[in-house]
Amino acid sequence: MEELHSETQKAEPEPLSSPKIIGLTGGIGSGKTTVAKFIEEFGFPVYYSDDRAKDIVNENEALKAKIKELLGEESYDANGIYNRKFVAEKVFTNQNLLEQLNQIIHPAVRLDFEDWIKKQTKYLIFKETALLFELKLNKECYKSILVTAEDNIRMKRVMDRDGKTYREVQAIMEKQMPEKDKIKLADCIIYNNTNLEDLKEITEKIVFDIE
Repeated sequence: MEELHSETQKAEPEPLSSPKIIGLTGGIGSGKTTVAKFIEEFGFPVYYSDDRAKDIVNENEALKAKIKELLGEESYDANGIYNRKFVAEKVFTNQNLLEQLNQIIHPAVRLDFEDWIKKQTKYLIFKETALLFELKLNKECYKSILVTAEDNIRMKRVMDRDGKTYREVQAIMEKQMPEKDKIKLADCIIYNNTNLEDLKEITEKIVFDIE
């Protein structure tokens, strides 16, 4: 499939004083991160919420104290680094604990995102986050984009990528909001069931069709 050429794209409007925030999400194995990288190739900034959260839990001392109070000293190792494996095991089967952890981390990520916005000059900026709909962050966005794929395709991608078993991936997927519910909430949907060439083309079309 041929790539869209620049002359087929819409001319970029003049930068606005307040850029439009586009939420980008997708379940495990959907290809959300690949789509985010394509968007950056098209010249638009992407804020990676999930990556920034991983940094913030190590950078913010007040946050560290709250997490230790909630989950115990083992939440951080001897070097003061976030013990992701320990935390994941603690909250995986305890929804209440997970919600409390999110209530600690997500406000800090929100403040970080607000600081990031102030540095941006493009008319569109993208916020990549796995929990866009779960945390109702889509209500704070101009538009939302969902990257999705058939369950069996997502399953195989994660198994190949992470070396996880079928049961392990299935358990993760069952913890996430069902795709059918996300599809109902999304403004734009990218179906990633074929190849990278098709994925890049549909991503380009959706991004440049946003007004």
